[in-house]
Amino acid sequence: MAAGTNEAVARIDRDELIELTLDICNIDSQGPTEAPVADRVATWLETEGFGVRRIGLLADRYNVLGKLAGSGGGYSLIFNSHMDTAVRERDVWTHRDPGNPEYHSAWIDDDELVGEGVVNDKGPMAAFLIAAKAVKAAGVPLKGDLLVSAVVGETSHEPSDGPPGEIVESQDLGARFLVTHGGIADYALIAEGTGFSIVSVEAGLAWFKITWLSDAPAFYTPYLPDRTSLSESPNMIVRAAAAIEALERWAAEYQAKYSYQSACGPFVPKAQIGAIRSGHSTSLNLTPQVCSLYLGAFTPPGHDPLALRDEIARALAEAGLPASEIDLYLFRRGYEARGADRLIEAVTDAHRTQFGAEPPPPNPATNSMWRDINIFNEVGIPAITYGPRSERHSFRRSLKIESLHQAACVYARTICDICMQEKPRGLE
Repeated sequence: MAAGTNEAVARIDRDELIELTLDICNIDSQGPTEAPVADRVATWLETEGFGVRRIGLLADRYNVLGKLAGSGGGYSLIFNSHMDTAVRERDVWTHRDPGNPEYHSAWIDDDELVGEGVVNDKGPMAAFLIAAKAVKAAGVPLKGDLLVSAVVGETSHEPSDGPPGEIVESQDLGARFLVTHGGIADYALIAEGTGFSIVSVEAGLAWFKITWLSDAPAFYTPYLPDRTSLSESPNMIVRAAAAIEALERWAAEYQAKYSYQSACGPFVPKAQIGAIRSGHSTSLNLTPQVCSLYLGAFTPPGHDPLALRDEIARALAEAGLPASEIDLYLFRRGYEARGADRLIEAVTDAHRTQFGAEPPPPNPATNSMWRDINIFNEVGIPAITYGPRSERHSFRRSLKIESLHQAACVYARTICDICMQEKPRGLE
């Protein structure tokens, strides 16, 4: 096995890795516009001799699944990354510079590859595609199937207030659709940025719409009563502003209350207000009688979102700012991987061989967010996340070329390890 593995690693071409990364990262795939990247990835896989399926609910947003069939009797492994990038040019109320080229293209800068797509998440995708090609070219006698997948919608928006069909977006179109339509294996490795740490737990998501409704008239501004307090204001924007302080206190208490030590490191769930809706900027002469805050919370595995809703309601009531309505409009459960020991051991061994050291402990943030690892763990496929990530990610979207090359080498070693292992009879 060692000879075949070393041959595969030796066939990983750094220049080809750079070329493929820049190729797919210079196809702008700000969600929901992944189709051109999906077509490029599918074409690349077909050219390299992999079996290819295009799996999707929508013609312009589909997932790509490549397959290198094993001889039979071994463990199968699926790699997964997402094609969509998070920053859209129209996100003018979220980002100061949503049109910045760093969000929509990629380039070489000295020893780095720069671009949002490089780090999240097409760089790691290119690494496992090149690793898969190297394993195939080396003729490694895999027993189990190797699958490689590129999915849509990991950073997708979700429907909130509009009628059905107003926003045809959801994470359900991506990894979840792939998995329920054949994208399964014995193990899953989600190639995303972890700083080469092995992450086996991810948070769930709970999104709430918190609404205040006024019984007072929609006062024309000259008839406004004299000011009293924020919490007594007939203007629901002002009432909600007072509630923000209470929700911020609650978020700090929530984080402290539900943090715990997971199998792979500290889990620290956080929450914040992400949006507010009320009034009309084109008509400022009436008191808004309705205001909604939108609060998103990352939740521990197994956490009850209805109990979380009740916690939020109590916090607001205790602050004298009870909401008229608190609606849960999105929930996705978080998971800790079960039965992933074989995969964790394989990645650990591959990392040791490549780096001459143990994988570093994860940054708590990488254990405490939502990623597609949850989709696989939800359906019983043991899944972990592992990939390169720059320590400067928060202010520069870039990866060292060497780190991407090292990732490809670790991925190739992991493929050979898992897919060359005999699967005991009775587990097929």
